[in-house]
Amino acid sequence: MSAIKMFIFGAGYSGKATGRARPETGIRLAGTTRSPEKFEALRQAGIEPFAFDGALTGELSAGLAGTTHLLISIAPDEAGDPVLNSAREKILHGMPELRWIGYLSTVGVYGDHGGGWVDEASECRPVSRRSIMRLEAERQWQALGVEAGLPVAVLRLSGIYGPGRNALVNLANGTAKRLIKQGQVFNRIHGEDIAGAVWHLAGRDLGGVFNVTDDMPAPPQDVVTYAAGLMGATPPPEIPFETAQLSPMARSFYGENKRVSNAALKAAGYRFRYPDYRAAFDAMWAAGNWSEGEPRSAMKRG
Repeated sequence: MSAIKMFIFGAGYSGKATGRARPETGIRLAGTTRSPEKFEALRQAGIEPFAFDGALTGELSAGLAGTTHLLISIAPDEAGDPVLNSAREKILHGMPELRWIGYLSTVGVYGDHGGGWVDEASECRPVSRRSIMRLEAERQWQALGVEAGLPVAVLRLSGIYGPGRNALVNLANGTAKRLIKQGQVFNRIHGEDIAGAVWHLAGRDLGGVFNVTDDMPAPPQDVVTYAAGLMGATPPPEIPFETAQLSPMARSFYGENKRVSNAALKAAGYRFRYPDYRAAFDAMWAAGNWSEGEPRSAMKRG
């Protein structure tokens, strides 16, 4: 790769995975978090930390100097995309070295397709407000790319998991559930494959829309059962979806059912490190790193 300085707006779970996976030591990385208390975690991932709370400060503007690759991993809100709102003019007129933009979106923009397969050409019919805002943000970043003459890669991520954020952790802390909804599947992606896809596209300055998801859409209860088998644990009891106690957001995930194709990303030359959840769980269990990272009681679903 030629000289790269990547700046990540919103260096959370996926951003730090991207930092740890940098393909060459000479690549420079910087990124933002809302809390200075998280600066050290960014440094440990090889990312120079900056604070960002929606305003483009002088310090942040200086940190963007020399950026060649810009990665956005911040969700829009009711006011719009916070990076576009604060830094649009800077991106257009104050970053002369910039040659690629990546935007981390979600497969939630496809909405519900009744369990059928979708690809990047499928109709987007988002259901939730958060996915509607994501689709609008995608379009705004693509429009900025056209205006600036830059390639924009939209990476639509499925349910993110990896060390510290998986069914093994949920089983260990007692939060795992096996909810049964007939015909329901979810799509998944390991954090290392998000990072791998980012570097693959960034290193080639490739634009376009790419689903970043593994080869095996599967019922969520199957993932829990498989993880329990690795741990030698008894899987939690099955709970009918209709009687499950769920938050409105958790229940909304089950209102969307689709199988997401990754053919476009493969056609661009990317090869998945973890083509399905079984390979990933086997590797995490064997390495003993499944509980590391940033624990969450449940991974995002898509």
